Amino acid sequence: MSESPVPPVTPEATPTEAAFGELEAASASGAPASIDLLLDLSLPVAVEFGRTSMTVQEVLQLGRGSVIQLDRLAGEPIDILVSDRKLAEGEVVVIGEHFGVRITRVLALPTPARP
Repeated sequence: MSESPVPPVTPEATPTEAAFGELEAASASGAPASIDLLLDLSLPVAVEFGRTSMTVQEVLQLGRGSVIQLDRLAGEPIDILVSDRKLAEGEVVVIGEHFGVRITRVLALPTPARP
C-alpha cells in the first residue's frame, strides 16, 4: 500500500490551508491524523465586555467623551471568545498602562457567541 503524497504547500497558502491540506491527505490515505498539525494555527480571540443595540442616528451622534451603556453590570465576568465561540470567562486587570484579562473560568464545552 503506497502512501498518498502530501499536497505541496505553495507560498500563498496560509498555515491554516497547509494544515488542513495535510489532514486531508492523511485522511485519504487512511493514516491517523495528528493533532500536532493544528497546534500552530492562529485563531481570532475576542474579549467581550458587553453589547448594545443602537440606531444609525445614535451611532452618528457619538463623539469623543460619549458613553455607551452595555448590557452588563460592573463586576460581571467578561466573555472570552475564540472563533466566535465562548471559551472562557474572566475579569479585567490593569498592568501598568495596559489592560488584560485574567481567566477565571474555562467552559467545559464552547458555546456559540450571543447574537
